[in-house]
Amino acid sequence: MRKLLFITGICLALAGTRSCNDHPVEANFEDMIDITIYDYILENEKDFSHFKRILEAGGIDRTISAYNPEGLGYTLFLPTNDAIDRFIAQSSQFSSLDELVNNREFASIFARYHTVNLGIKSDDFPFGALPEFTLSGDILTVGFVVEPDTSYFSINNQAPVIKPNIEASNGWVHVILEALVPVTNTTLGWLQLNSGYSIFLGAVEATGFTETLDLNMRDEGETARPFTLLVEHDTVFNKRGIHSFAGLAADISPGDDHFTDPLNPMYNFVGYHLVKETRFLDDFAEVNTNYETYSDIPLNINGLEFDLMINKGKQHFDTIISGSDTTFIDYIGFNYDRSNVLTQSGSIHFIDQVLRQVRPSRAIQTFEFYEEPLFTEFRQEPGEYLVEDTAALLFTKWTGPELFFVEEADPDYPAWGSDYLFIEGDFSITYTLPKIVQGNYQVFFQAESFSNLNALVEVFIDGRNLGGLINLTTGGSSGNPFVRFDLGTINFLKYESHTIRVRSLIPGRFLWDYIRFEPR
Repeated sequence: MRKLLFITGICLALAGTRSCNDHPVEANFEDMIDITIYDYILENEKDFSHFKRILEAGGIDRTISAYNPEGLGYTLFLPTNDAIDRFIAQSSQFSSLDELVNNREFASIFARYHTVNLGIKSDDFPFGALPEFTLSGDILTVGFVVEPDTSYFSINNQAPVIKPNIEASNGWVHVILEALVPVTNTTLGWLQLNSGYSIFLGAVEATGFTETLDLNMRDEGETARPFTLLVEHDTVFNKRGIHSFAGLAADISPGDDHFTDPLNPMYNFVGYHLVKETRFLDDFAEVNTNYETYSDIPLNINGLEFDLMINKGKQHFDTIISGSDTTFIDYIGFNYDRSNVLTQSGSIHFIDQVLRQVRPSRAIQTFEFYEEPLFTEFRQEPGEYLVEDTAALLFTKWTGPELFFVEEADPDYPAWGSDYLFIEGDFSITYTLPKIVQGNYQVFFQAESFSNLNALVEVFIDGRNLGGLINLTTGGSSGNPFVRFDLGTINFLKYESHTIRVRSLIPGRFLWDYIRFEPR
């Protein structure tokens, strides 16, 4: 599981603290490994009696008393009695614990929301979404908070983990200081409910992006895709002399108040803050690339350094002088402690400078079908998935035999991301890419190339053949059957999407891993 380099560095520096300690916590009784998660609650009922009642009312006590039928354990984020008391005191629905447990439907959802369908130790926490859903079918996120005298994990930006890594026979328990409240707000709703974002919210309303930000992915029949919002607090605008939406409009779009026009600078300012698809901070790590936005240009996030850096080198924001050392701040950074907020629309991250559109630079772009919602569903569990409904794919089309998406169980499988498309026979398959910044690129194509049963193929980009005949029967090895083929160079004249087509000249197996563009 990937983690940001700066989080790893913090954990190493704070190796003695409880939150970065990867050793299991002593449970204060013998033979803990023979004790289930529910048994642990029983043994410590004085601290967790409220949640025990909720578990029993919701029927989840039996679940966490047994082994996960998938054999992967459970993770329980266990709130203390005080945490449940605070939840009830702040609730508009319940005035007592008795009222809550008597509502068995709510108790079941509440208990399931705290239980992840996979055993996860804290050293496997991502800086983003946990790799498995809760038993209620929801996602939980993990943040890492660093304060002067302590550091800790925070679940959903709501609940500090105060006692991690309690090992049970059927999973792990992490004690939390606050109860988890299921996510019900859209991104628009979150902005409206949280003070301090009035300037950006005013821009959203003026440009007509309210409907976009009010997307609820739980609505039946919803076909729009989720997104990631990068947003400034009002104080970030204030540092630059902007104290209201009127001040922002005068700065971004002077003399042009047609804010709902897609060509208007303010419209594109807001759209530039919306990155397509849901992405958490750890998704930005270990790659430097451009991300498609809702504006007319992409933005760049460099995750190869110690920090995540937006549009590095494009603007100068501050100069910090400390003794003989001078540091130039030429990138937009993230507020790590508060980011990774999950809404029904996607995710929210908080940034420390005003994000203005800048001329995009070319960056390495690797495409492996992440734009397909159906493939996103398939990636949740290892397996070989037949694409039965051709209309379910938005950017991938094919003719010929059946198409499969394969998610390998081994995270060290040599395919990039441990997944690939599989088709066998006489075929033609096309993949429409997101937009790429114009310029000259070296093109690389990776596929399995280690079987006499494999096809011989040609690759076309926007109708132009690159690389000639590609023989997929040889070149790989038993340790790594996937080969990266250099298809040559191509010059894109506009910032636009492009279509990749692969067709078989001699029919056979085809395991397509990715296509990559590297600036020349």
